[in-house]
Amino acid sequence: MTFDNFLQEKLKETRRIGLQRKLHPVASAQGPVVARAGRTLLNFSSNDYLGLAAHPKLRRAAIQAVTRRGAGAGASRLLSGSLDLFHKLEEALARFLRAEAALLFPSGYSANIGAIPALLSRGDCAVLDRLCHASLVDGARLSGATLRVFPHNDIGALERVLKRLRSAATRNILIITEAVFSMDGDAAPLPELVRLKEEAGAWLMVDEAHAIGVLGPEGRGLTAAWSLEDRVEVRVATLGKALGAAGGAVCGSRRLIRWLTNKARSFIYTTGPCPAAAAAALAALEIMTSPEGTARRRALRKNILRLRKRLRRPRSESAIFPIFLGSNELALAAAAILEEKGVLAPAIRFPTVPRGAERLRISLTAAHSLKAIDRLAEALASCTELAAEAF
Repeated sequence: MTFDNFLQEKLKETRRIGLQRKLHPVASAQGPVVARAGRTLLNFSSNDYLGLAAHPKLRRAAIQAVTRRGAGAGASRLLSGSLDLFHKLEEALARFLRAEAALLFPSGYSANIGAIPALLSRGDCAVLDRLCHASLVDGARLSGATLRVFPHNDIGALERVLKRLRSAATRNILIITEAVFSMDGDAAPLPELVRLKEEAGAWLMVDEAHAIGVLGPEGRGLTAAWSLEDRVEVRVATLGKALGAAGGAVCGSRRLIRWLTNKARSFIYTTGPCPAAAAAALAALEIMTSPEGTARRRALRKNILRLRKRLRRPRSESAIFPIFLGSNELALAAAAILEEKGVLAPAIRFPTVPRGAERLRISLTAAHSLKAIDRLAEALASCTELAAEAF
């Protein structure tokens, strides 16, 4: 089979099973409203939880960084690409997250696929929650360690896995979880995870991507919400969600950061991050710890409460609202109805979520107005004929 025929057949099969995806250009900055395909849509698909992506302070910081430091880092950070700006951001992140040190990566994905293989190898074991993000799964696979998966947030099942690993004299065990799960919006039972890892002599890695800016004092995440900063070995932060910029960071002890600097392949063998994004993230951290940051978190919380009430959802602290539909066809149909009514909330399908768990994923930001939340609820109500139990 020729290469072109191979691709043609694969794409044909992807279309047949309803899993083909395509890109849709957005002709505006990220915000509560976006311009797409000549239309203005209410944007409920963004992780810009505090509405900072288009903030004037972040824009100015990015422009100044380009003027002073250029458009790119030019090299790996271990060569000549470790700009002073990156060091300032790492110091600010460590202070903000109450960690000894931090290491900046070009993305949260690269942070995860760099950190896990640097900590684990053959003879070790990575124990993951079943709903962990793809970057955590990929990092575990790249490590060469044994993989064990426990049912989502099932502490009893995790305890049994850890007992089996200890009885088998497994060398090092790393438990891996998200703080707030990106597709379901629920939080990890962090105190119980910490207790189990300490009893088993294991380590714990928490990806705070969807918790930072939303949970905890000053938006410092779920670990801070439970005052467990000193009892979690590895924390990962992303800068492209609530912080409104781009990039990722691993936070922890100084020894951890020195080790990753020498061992994390996705850090060593890539050009340093974009200076503009680093400067924007620094500006976002300043906002996070200011009265404006407090006001934005309050606005986000108000929006969460409003939609929770409109949808009659149980108590949730996160800004993520999954609307489960159970099939590609229903998810795509619901997304199309919403878009027709001026609401952007794309269908989430396999392999992002398991088969049978297809859904809409609604995400709220501090920049949404209460009127926009009500328009969303009304648009969702128009989808009830598709799957009444989902709405």
